[in-house]
Amino acid sequence: MSRALPSPAPRALGFGPSGWSRRALSLVDLYVLLGLAAVIYLGARLALGAPKSIAGPEIDLSVVALPRLALLSLGRMTAAYALSLVFSLAYGYTAARHLGARKVLLPVLDVLQSVPILSFLPVAVLGLSAVLPARLAAELAAVLLIFTSQAWNMTFSFYQSVSTVPSELREASAVFRLNPWLRFRTLELPFGMVGLIWNSMMSWAGGWFFLMASEMFQVGRRDFRLPGLGSYLQTAAQRSDHVALACGLGTLVGVIVLLDRLIWKPLLAWAERFKIETTEQEAPLLPSRRLLARSRLLRALSRSILRPLALRLDQAFDRLRDRRPGLLTPEPIAAPRSRLRWLWRGAFALALAWATLRAVLMLHAVPAATWGRIGLAVLWTGGRVAIALLVALAWTLPIGILIGSSGRLSRSLQPVVQVLAAVPATALFPILLLGLLRLPHGLEVAAVLLMLMGTQWYLLFNTIAGASTIPVDLRYTAAMLRLGGWQTQRVLVLPALFPFLVTGGVAASGGAWNASVVAEHVEFAGSSHDVPGIGAMIAQATSRGDYALLLAATLALVGTVVLINHFLWQRLYRLAERRYRLD
Repeated sequence: MSRALPSPAPRALGFGPSGWSRRALSLVDLYVLLGLAAVIYLGARLALGAPKSIAGPEIDLSVVALPRLALLSLGRMTAAYALSLVFSLAYGYTAARHLGARKVLLPVLDVLQSVPILSFLPVAVLGLSAVLPARLAAELAAVLLIFTSQAWNMTFSFYQSVSTVPSELREASAVFRLNPWLRFRTLELPFGMVGLIWNSMMSWAGGWFFLMASEMFQVGRRDFRLPGLGSYLQTAAQRSDHVALACGLGTLVGVIVLLDRLIWKPLLAWAERFKIETTEQEAPLLPSRRLLARSRLLRALSRSILRPLALRLDQAFDRLRDRRPGLLTPEPIAAPRSRLRWLWRGAFALALAWATLRAVLMLHAVPAATWGRIGLAVLWTGGRVAIALLVALAWTLPIGILIGSSGRLSRSLQPVVQVLAAVPATALFPILLLGLLRLPHGLEVAAVLLMLMGTQWYLLFNTIAGASTIPVDLRYTAAMLRLGGWQTQRVLVLPALFPFLVTGGVAASGGAWNASVVAEHVEFAGSSHDVPGIGAMIAQATSRGDYALLLAATLALVGTVVLINHFLWQRLYRLAERRYRLD
């Protein structure tokens, strides 16, 4: 499950989360889960050929090495984001425009976003290292892991945008005979730009969490660490080098703040022009955007490459439209029926059935007693997840209400909170281990703290968003009725916050389950440390090469999260929509 901050652009009127599928478990969900089992099985089979021992890279702890390591981390993030962007545009557009594809693509996306991504890291790294050099395998696994943490919410955002383009704009595009490319470039992409940029910011923040985890990954004698800020922080903590720790953390925070100021804030200001407003408003011109606007290099790049490329694409689609006039169809296009499609479906179904059967045969080798241990491990991890959520709720609820109800506090504290939330919990985990492993039950405390740090921001930001959207009229009414402080909270504020707390709880719960994979088993200072839990079981199975247990534990974790989402969170969401919605 990806870690993402909620949109700070709340609904204009009414309480309620931004939307969640109301579907019950369906046949498509079963197919997706079987597909995941097949993928894990194939990865585990490949992992049988993984090298028994892999030497990791030497991490230079000098300060002069930090810029290079920061660039390497940034390069992985950029590669994963570029993949996520291309995937989101293609997948979201196809789901929005093709009725037949939509019936399959949306349920697939719905299940995939519920899957704990880190549980696939051991399978992905070991499987890839069996067929590729270890360093390349670790690099590809890191990019793949970050991609899966970034893509889903961007895809949903773009799908919703394309699906909700106003009909008058679609009719105008048909009147002007825009071909699909021009309609996409001049209407659908600009219309979805604001949501896409906000969700890109969230995805980027979530990607830091998984980047740090993948750069620190070690399994027994296999060292898959990658040179970057994550491995730098881990190595500095293992050597108790406090100066290097401070420098590494400062570099990470500096990179996050610089990206926010130089990339995301100017992009948000630029995207203001794509909002549909009844009155014209000039977008704020930030200093960084003003600086970029004066750049001769960017102007030359636009003049010599981007504009000619766009012109050539326009001309190519014009020629295509002349040959196939049917492409100029503004309505959703039904999926074509052809023998080739049925052949493709049949081949895919056969491959899926074969891999699923092999996965079931592999699971058959797992003794009944081991299934009992897996069940207990899920309960242990579930207990930590519950503690982390309760602690997070205990402090984020009053603080979030305070910030969300006060414009002055919101303006002064929200930027600070946003920067703190952007610092990935996995970057702070080695620092926690440095102090806590010396104490009794130190890893137990560190595991809960990692889950807490990875989840609390979802609840805090949703509480702030919920408190800030309570209509002023209702607050005035509560004051006129002379409701006391607690009565106002009980009658007005808490019911209004309930849908937002459910939304934050869904994301926080998924993040905590995800974090268990790196929190319950750690390789630190040359020793392994474990606490009972499903995350530790996955790591131990990987280390011992017990791929049947790895498959069983991973499927148990995936199934648990999917079932919790469907039978707990989705019911709470329906309750929130039925009883606490104000439109």
